[in-house]
Amino acid sequence: MKKIYSYEPWFFLFLGIFHLHRIWGLIDRKSYATFWIQTMEDKGMFYFLLMGILAALCVAGIITFFRNLHYNYWWRWIYLFGGGYVLFDLFAIATGLKFWHELLLRMFDVTACYWDILWSGFVALGGVVFVLGCILMKRKIGEKNAQ
Repeated sequence: MKKIYSYEPWFFLFLGIFHLHRIWGLIDRKSYATFWIQTMEDKGMFYFLLMGILAALCVAGIITFFRNLHYNYWWRWIYLFGGGYVLFDLFAIATGLKFWHELLLRMFDVTACYWDILWSGFVALGGVVFVLGCILMKRKIGEKNAQ
């Protein structure tokens, strides 16, 4: 039987908000880029807290995908592909993979002609994921009320 687990709406709401915060990068490129480059390089408490939350949500999502392999909802594929990407990203940042670090520095190049397209894409992704989280929350509440 298909079931929405209680953490699933929160997964999408959190990731949606995480991506939506990039509106800041469209408003003030320099402070946004400076904040995230410094956060990634300093690896302080905020960095580890955020990375821990992201990693835990992605691992939980991937486990959920495989536990429900024969009766998954369509959106659980996001756990597999999106979660896999995020876990690789976190691994690459934490271990300091040179090519990934260079890619991130290019992403945060405030003079790049592709800045608005790149970060608008992340904002749009965040909006879609956040709406999905809201829909799942509504469905989960409906499941609880039906019991």
